[in-house]
Amino acid sequence: MRIAGIDPGYHRCGWAVLEIANGGGMLHGSGTIVAEAGQEMAQRLHLIAEGIDQLISLWQPDVMAVEELFFVKNVKTGIGVAQARGVVLQRAAAAGIRVHEYPPSMIKSQLTGSGNADKKQVEYMVRRLFDLPEDNQLDDELDAIAVAVCQAMRSGIPEQLR
Repeated sequence: MRIAGIDPGYHRCGWAVLEIANGGGMLHGSGTIVAEAGQEMAQRLHLIAEGIDQLISLWQPDVMAVEELFFVKNVKTGIGVAQARGVVLQRAAAAGIRVHEYPPSMIKSQLTGSGNADKKQVEYMVRRLFDLPEDNQLDDELDAIAVAVCQAMRSGIPEQLR
């Protein structure tokens, strides 16, 4: 089973592809789709759509896991993230990919055992699971990996990720 994990954002949209096979998980790729600061929202959303389409075409995931929107103090930011999520969900649906959505507390809980874990704890677990270097990934990319791992764990596979 191939899982695409997405941490949606309208400036940076994190993505990761995790393959579950033979009782283990392998991180095939991860990164971020980055829109230029100052770009119009329509252009940013178009860039995200193109990036998701490329991810789907290249990796052909069986399922996509997407982080749900969490409460934000800045309404403008929340609206932008919601729009980016909409693009991600629409592109997955257009490709016929089943989507699972998880709140941040569920993702944190699956990786650390606590839904109140901070970003550093989640980052530590992601880096530990996949033996990632300490300085190469953006938070958005690490969060996308965490979303994919959450999907694998919620699906009951694999034991090695527990």
